[in-house]
Amino acid sequence: MKKINLKNILKKTFKGKKNPKKIKKSKPLKKKVKKKVIKVKKKTKILKKKNKIKLLEKNKTTESSVVKQDVNRPVKGADQKPEIKKIKVQGTEKKEYKIKDYVVYPKHGVGQITEFKKINIGGIEVETYVLKFEKDKANGMVPVNKQLNLRPLATINQVNKCISILKSKPKIKRSMWSRRAQEYEAKISSGKIYDLAEVVRDLNKGDDLMVDQSYSERQLFEKAYERILSEFQIILGLSIEDTQKKLDKALKRNLEAQNPKAILKPETTPAEDVVEPVE
Repeated sequence: MKKINLKNILKKTFKGKKNPKKIKKSKPLKKKVKKKVIKVKKKTKILKKKNKIKLLEKNKTTESSVVKQDVNRPVKGADQKPEIKKIKVQGTEKKEYKIKDYVVYPKHGVGQITEFKKINIGGIEVETYVLKFEKDKANGMVPVNKQLNLRPLATINQVNKCISILKSKPKIKRSMWSRRAQEYEAKISSGKIYDLAEVVRDLNKGDDLMVDQSYSERQLFEKAYERILSEFQIILGLSIEDTQKKLDKALKRNLEAQNPKAILKPETTPAEDVVEPVE
Protein backbone atom coordinates (compact mmCIF):
# COMPACT_ATOMS: atom_id res chain seq x y z
CA MET A 1 0.00 0.00 0.00
CA LYS A 2 1.17 3.43 -0.86
CA LYS A 3 1.34 5.96 1.87
CA ILE A 4 -1.15 8.85 1.60
CA ASN A 5 0.51 12.18 1.74
CA LEU A 6 -1.67 14.97 3.04
CA LYS A 7 0.44 17.54 1.26
CA ASN A 8 -0.22 15.96 -2.11
CA ILE A 9 -3.97 15.82 -1.43
CA LEU A 10 -4.06 19.45 -0.38
CA LYS A 11 -2.09 20.50 -3.44
CA LYS A 12 -4.49 18.68 -5.72
CA THR A 13 -7.59 20.20 -4.06
CA PHE A 14 -6.33 23.79 -3.98
CA LYS A 15 -4.58 23.65 -7.32
CA GLY A 16 -5.17 26.77 -9.43
CA LYS A 17 -6.84 28.70 -6.57
CA LYS A 18 -5.20 31.71 -5.06
CA ASN A 19 -5.45 32.82 -1.51
CA PRO A 20 -8.56 35.07 -1.19
CA LYS A 21 -6.71 37.39 1.14
CA LYS A 22 -4.04 38.05 -1.45
CA ILE A 23 -6.59 39.03 -4.20
CA LYS A 24 -6.17 42.66 -5.21
CA LYS A 25 -8.67 45.00 -6.80
CA SER A 26 -8.61 44.86 -10.52
CA LYS A 27 -7.43 47.98 -12.28
CA PRO A 28 -9.99 47.98 -15.13
CA LEU A 29 -12.93 48.62 -12.69
CA LYS A 30 -11.33 51.81 -11.42
CA LYS A 31 -10.82 53.03 -14.94
CA LYS A 32 -14.49 52.43 -15.85
CA VAL A 33 -15.74 54.38 -12.84
CA LYS A 34 -13.41 57.27 -13.62
CA LYS A 35 -14.62 57.41 -17.21
CA LYS A 36 -18.28 57.57 -16.11
CA VAL A 37 -17.57 60.41 -13.67
CA ILE A 38 -15.76 62.36 -16.39
CA LYS A 39 -18.71 61.94 -18.77
CA VAL A 40 -21.19 63.20 -16.16
CA LYS A 41 -19.03 66.23 -15.45
CA LYS A 42 -18.80 67.03 -19.14
CA LYS A 43 -22.58 66.81 -19.52
CA THR A 44 -23.17 69.16 -16.56
CA LYS A 45 -20.71 71.67 -18.01
CA ILE A 46 -22.46 71.56 -21.40
CA LEU A 47 -25.89 72.08 -19.75
CA LYS A 48 -24.59 75.03 -17.75
CA LYS A 49 -23.20 76.63 -20.90
CA LYS A 50 -26.52 76.19 -22.71
CA ASN A 51 -28.46 77.77 -19.83
CA LYS A 52 -26.08 80.73 -19.76
CA ILE A 53 -26.51 81.22 -23.51
CA LYS A 54 -30.32 81.17 -23.14
CA LEU A 55 -30.25 83.73 -20.33
CA LEU A 56 -28.00 86.01 -22.36
CA GLU A 57 -30.35 85.80 -25.35
CA LYS A 58 -33.34 86.68 -23.16
CA ASN A 59 -31.53 89.66 -21.67
CA LYS A 60 -30.61 90.86 -25.14
CA THR A 61 -34.22 90.69 -26.32
CA THR A 62 -35.48 92.60 -23.28
CA GLU A 63 -32.78 95.24 -23.70
CA SER A 64 -33.60 95.64 -27.40
CA SER A 65 -37.34 96.06 -26.60
CA VAL A 66 -36.54 98.70 -23.98
CA VAL A 67 -34.30 100.52 -26.43
CA LYS A 68 -37.07 100.46 -29.05
CA GLN A 69 -39.55 101.89 -26.56
CA ASP A 70 -37.12 104.64 -25.62
CA VAL A 71 -36.60 105.42 -29.29
CA ASN A 72 -40.35 105.63 -29.91
CA ARG A 73 -40.89 107.98 -26.97
CA PRO A 74 -40.93 111.62 -28.00
CA VAL A 75 -37.88 113.49 -26.72
CA LYS A 76 -38.74 116.78 -25.08
CA GLY A 77 -36.85 119.57 -26.71
CA ALA A 78 -37.00 122.61 -28.90
CA ASP A 79 -36.55 120.60 -32.10
CA GLN A 80 -39.60 118.42 -31.45
CA LYS A 81 -42.46 119.00 -33.88
CA PRO A 82 -46.08 118.96 -32.61
CA GLU A 83 -48.13 115.96 -33.68
CA ILE A 84 -51.00 116.76 -36.01
CA LYS A 85 -54.13 114.80 -35.11
CA LYS A 86 -56.84 114.31 -37.68
CA ILE A 87 -60.30 115.19 -36.33
CA LYS A 88 -62.97 112.65 -37.18
CA VAL A 89 -66.40 113.94 -38.11
CA GLN A 90 -69.50 112.37 -36.62
CA GLY A 91 -71.91 110.64 -38.97
CA THR A 92 -74.48 113.02 -40.41
CA GLU A 93 -78.02 112.69 -39.10
CA LYS A 94 -81.18 114.61 -39.93
CA LYS A 95 -82.20 117.24 -37.42
CA GLU A 96 -85.72 116.66 -36.20
CA TYR A 97 -85.97 120.01 -34.41
CA LYS A 98 -85.41 123.60 -35.45
CA ILE A 99 -84.14 126.69 -33.68
CA LYS A 100 -86.70 128.24 -31.26
CA ASP A 101 -88.49 124.89 -30.91
CA TYR A 102 -89.51 123.81 -27.42
CA VAL A 103 -88.54 120.27 -26.46
CA VAL A 104 -88.68 118.19 -23.29
CA TYR A 105 -85.41 116.87 -21.91
CA PRO A 106 -86.34 114.21 -19.30
CA LYS A 107 -83.71 115.18 -16.72
CA HIS A 108 -84.33 118.95 -16.80
CA GLY A 109 -87.81 119.51 -18.20
CA VAL A 110 -88.85 121.95 -20.93
CA GLY A 111 -86.14 123.76 -22.84
CA GLN A 112 -85.85 125.89 -25.97
CA ILE A 113 -83.37 125.25 -28.78
CA THR A 114 -81.31 128.41 -29.25
CA GLU A 115 -78.66 127.25 -31.75
CA PHE A 116 -76.75 124.39 -33.36
CA LYS A 117 -73.12 124.06 -32.32
CA LYS A 118 -70.18 121.84 -33.33
CA ILE A 119 -67.95 120.62 -30.50
CA ASN A 120 -64.74 118.58 -30.50
CA ILE A 121 -65.10 115.60 -28.10
CA GLY A 122 -62.14 113.21 -27.97
CA GLY A 123 -60.94 114.16 -31.44
CA ILE A 124 -64.41 113.77 -32.96
CA GLU A 125 -66.43 116.71 -34.25
CA VAL A 126 -69.94 116.42 -32.80
CA GLU A 127 -72.97 118.49 -33.80
CA THR A 128 -75.22 119.40 -30.87
CA TYR A 129 -78.43 121.19 -29.95
CA VAL A 130 -77.97 124.04 -27.47
CA LEU A 131 -80.92 124.14 -25.06
CA LYS A 132 -81.91 126.98 -22.76
CA PHE A 133 -83.80 126.16 -19.56
CA GLU A 134 -85.45 129.35 -18.34
CA LYS A 135 -86.54 127.93 -15.01
CA ASP A 136 -83.04 126.78 -13.98
CA LYS A 137 -81.38 129.66 -15.87
CA ALA A 138 -78.95 127.19 -17.42
CA ASN A 139 -77.89 125.94 -20.84
CA GLY A 140 -77.45 122.34 -21.96
CA MET A 141 -76.17 120.49 -24.99
CA VAL A 142 -77.57 117.34 -26.58
CA PRO A 143 -75.79 115.63 -29.54
CA VAL A 144 -77.83 115.29 -32.71
CA ASN A 145 -77.19 111.53 -32.77
CA LYS A 146 -78.89 111.32 -29.33
CA GLN A 147 -81.95 113.37 -30.18
CA LEU A 148 -84.11 110.33 -29.37
CA ASN A 149 -83.72 111.37 -25.71
CA LEU A 150 -85.68 114.52 -26.52
CA ARG A 151 -89.42 114.62 -27.16
CA PRO A 152 -91.71 117.30 -28.60
CA LEU A 153 -94.32 119.05 -26.47
CA ALA A 154 -97.59 117.26 -25.82
CA THR A 155 -100.67 117.89 -27.97
CA ILE A 156 -103.94 119.43 -26.73
CA ASN A 157 -105.55 115.97 -26.67
CA GLN A 158 -102.76 114.74 -24.39
CA VAL A 159 -103.26 117.79 -22.16
CA ASN A 160 -106.97 116.99 -21.82
CA LYS A 161 -106.15 113.38 -20.94
CA CYS A 162 -103.66 114.60 -18.30
CA ILE A 163 -106.36 116.79 -16.74
CA SER A 164 -108.68 113.77 -16.55
CA ILE A 165 -105.86 111.83 -14.83
CA LEU A 166 -105.41 114.66 -12.31
CA LYS A 167 -109.15 114.60 -11.54
CA SER A 168 -109.20 110.83 -10.94
CA LYS A 169 -108.67 109.15 -7.57
CA PRO A 170 -105.06 108.61 -6.45
CA LYS A 171 -103.65 105.09 -6.67
CA ILE A 172 -101.32 104.70 -3.72
CA LYS A 173 -99.58 101.38 -3.12
CA ARG A 174 -99.10 99.95 0.36
CA SER A 175 -95.39 99.32 -0.11
CA MET A 176 -92.58 101.06 1.76
CA TRP A 177 -92.08 104.75 1.05
CA SER A 178 -88.47 104.24 -0.11
CA ARG A 179 -89.65 101.89 -2.87
CA ARG A 180 -92.50 104.18 -3.88
CA ALA A 181 -90.14 107.16 -3.93
CA GLN A 182 -87.86 105.33 -6.39
CA GLU A 183 -90.86 104.59 -8.64
CA TYR A 184 -91.97 108.24 -8.55
CA GLU A 185 -88.43 109.41 -9.32
CA ALA A 186 -88.24 107.02 -12.29
CA LYS A 187 -91.54 108.35 -13.63
CA ILE A 188 -90.39 111.96 -13.34
CA SER A 189 -87.03 111.27 -15.03
CA SER A 190 -88.79 109.38 -17.87
CA GLY A 191 -90.21 112.71 -19.09
CA LYS A 192 -93.54 111.14 -20.15
CA ILE A 193 -96.39 113.54 -19.54
CA TYR A 194 -98.84 110.86 -18.37
CA ASP A 195 -96.33 109.59 -15.80
CA LEU A 196 -95.86 113.14 -14.52
CA ALA A 197 -99.63 113.56 -14.18
CA GLU A 198 -99.86 110.31 -12.19
CA VAL A 199 -97.11 111.41 -9.78
CA VAL A 200 -98.84 114.78 -9.21
CA ARG A 201 -102.19 113.05 -8.64
CA ASP A 202 -100.82 110.43 -6.21
CA LEU A 203 -98.78 112.90 -4.13
CA ASN A 204 -101.42 115.62 -4.08
CA LYS A 205 -102.82 116.33 -0.62
CA GLY A 206 -105.14 119.15 -1.67
CA ASP A 207 -106.17 121.60 1.03
CA ASP A 208 -106.24 118.91 3.71
CA LEU A 209 -103.90 120.40 6.33
CA MET A 210 -104.48 117.48 8.69
CA VAL A 211 -102.61 115.08 6.42
CA ASP A 212 -98.91 114.89 7.23
CA GLN A 213 -96.58 115.07 4.24
CA SER A 214 -92.89 114.36 4.54
CA TYR A 215 -90.19 116.57 3.03
CA SER A 216 -89.29 114.01 0.35
CA GLU A 217 -92.97 113.63 -0.66
CA ARG A 218 -93.41 117.38 -0.95
CA GLN A 219 -90.16 117.69 -2.91
CA LEU A 220 -91.21 115.05 -5.45
CA PHE A 221 -94.66 116.59 -5.78
CA GLU A 222 -93.27 120.07 -6.45
CA LYS A 223 -90.77 118.71 -8.99
CA ALA A 224 -93.45 116.91 -11.01
CA TYR A 225 -95.93 119.80 -10.58
CA GLU A 226 -93.48 122.40 -11.93
CA ARG A 227 -92.54 120.22 -14.91
CA ILE A 228 -96.15 119.70 -15.95
CA LEU A 229 -96.99 123.37 -15.26
CA SER A 230 -94.21 124.70 -17.54
CA GLU A 231 -95.26 122.36 -20.36
CA PHE A 232 -98.97 123.23 -20.05
CA GLN A 233 -98.17 126.93 -20.07
CA ILE A 234 -96.38 126.75 -23.45
CA ILE A 235 -98.97 124.43 -25.03
CA LEU A 236 -102.02 126.43 -23.91
CA GLY A 237 -100.35 129.81 -24.41
CA LEU A 238 -101.51 131.11 -21.03
CA SER A 239 -99.77 132.90 -18.21
CA ILE A 240 -98.31 130.96 -15.28
CA GLU A 241 -101.13 132.08 -12.98
CA ASP A 242 -103.88 130.96 -15.35
CA THR A 243 -102.28 127.55 -16.00
CA GLN A 244 -101.74 127.12 -12.26
CA LYS A 245 -105.40 127.85 -11.61
CA LYS A 246 -106.40 125.27 -14.19
CA LEU A 247 -104.16 122.62 -12.60
CA ASP A 248 -105.27 123.49 -9.05
CA LYS A 249 -108.90 123.25 -10.09
CA ALA A 250 -108.35 119.73 -11.43
CA LEU A 251 -106.46 118.79 -8.23
CA LYS A 252 -108.99 120.61 -5.97
CA ARG A 253 -106.26 122.77 -4.45
CA ASN A 254 -106.54 126.36 -3.19
CA LEU A 255 -110.25 126.48 -3.96
CA GLU A 256 -110.85 129.10 -1.28
CA ALA A 257 -108.28 131.42 -2.85
CA GLN A 258 -109.78 130.92 -6.33
CA ASN A 259 -113.42 131.35 -5.24
CA PRO A 260 -113.46 133.78 -2.33
CA LYS A 261 -116.77 133.92 -0.48
CA ALA A 262 -118.91 137.00 -1.08
CA ILE A 263 -118.82 139.39 1.88
CA LEU A 264 -122.35 139.89 3.21
CA LYS A 265 -123.19 143.54 3.89
CA PRO A 266 -125.55 144.37 6.75
CA GLU A 267 -129.08 144.70 5.51
CA THR A 268 -130.39 148.31 5.64
CA THR A 269 -134.07 149.01 6.21
CA PRO A 270 -135.82 151.14 3.64
CA ALA A 271 -136.39 154.84 4.34
CA GLU A 272 -140.06 154.30 5.15
CA ASP A 273 -139.29 151.91 7.96
CA VAL A 274 -136.64 154.11 9.59
CA VAL A 275 -137.98 155.62 12.76
CA GLU A 276 -136.75 159.12 13.29
CA PRO A 277 -136.48 160.54 16.77
CA VAL A 278 -139.35 162.91 17.84
CA GLU A 279 -138.30 166.42 18.69
